[in-house]
Amino acid sequence: MLATAVQWSQVGNMDRPAHPHPFDAYVAPARRKPQLWRLALGLIVILAVTLAVSVGVTLGLAGVTGMPQGLRPDTLGTSPGTMVVLLFSFVGLALGTWLAARLLHGRGWRSLIGDGARARRHFLAGAGLIAVLYALGLMLGVGQVDLVRNLSAGVWLMWLPLALLGLAVQTGAEELALRGYLQQQLAARFASAWIWMVVPSVLFGLLHFDPGMMGANTWLVVALTGLFGVVAADLTARSGTLGLAWGLHFANNCAALLVVSTQGPMSGLALFTVPFGADDTGTMRAMLLLDLAGLGVIWVVCRLALKRWG
Repeated sequence: MLATAVQWSQVGNMDRPAHPHPFDAYVAPARRKPQLWRLALGLIVILAVTLAVSVGVTLGLAGVTGMPQGLRPDTLGTSPGTMVVLLFSFVGLALGTWLAARLLHGRGWRSLIGDGARARRHFLAGAGLIAVLYALGLMLGVGQVDLVRNLSAGVWLMWLPLALLGLAVQTGAEELALRGYLQQQLAARFASAWIWMVVPSVLFGLLHFDPGMMGANTWLVVALTGLFGVVAADLTARSGTLGLAWGLHFANNCAALLVVSTQGPMSGLALFTVPFGADDTGTMRAMLLLDLAGLGVIWVVCRLALKRWG
């Protein structure tokens, strides 16, 4: 990761080539209005819209279910319906990002994604890579952990279309805000990758700070999530679109929330759960360290494959 940031800093300080790097084309729309005061106001807009939608969803969910206990941290997202609602609530983050880009920078949402055809190819490639690695992991891990049936196959399949759409909204909104808007606008203002690559990644990690759910694993989860952010930022810069980062993010969350989840909060859509929670300091911590190794493999494979994917 250190070498990557140094390399990007060197590239950022080079004269623009006749045939610009994909990242140059990706950042170009942000260079029209790169002022930091616009970015600061944009982040305020994003936060305000996100909070407004989240509060509305929370109040609506409490009113419909009539059970404030369903909103407690220890029971949040433990049913399929509440999980779907939570995933779709990320539309506020997407809407806020679009409004910030439009109102303060005169940009449309397509400029946050990059070339559409390339983004679609990279999304499918990234999602496919995660699916293959996850399937291999499940096969190698058979018998190592006793899985607990969480939903019947019929119920799981009934919720699956909405769950997939909700995960597309959730992961897409996070990518638009962090690897789209924030990374682009920082790169338009600063040449150093230490700023435009690391700052959104640190923020991404801190957004997953949840001691109530993660317990002693909290900072390990924050660190791993931040490292995923660095990988996603690097791959976004090298590909010139959000597609690859979004595909990796989407497939990863599908595996963690729809196939095998930890017990407790956010398990409502999972087909199976493991017999421990996210705060487990034994097997769960070992699994997180395996995730770190897997992240390294994903990064290397994607870096090598980008030229083939086009």
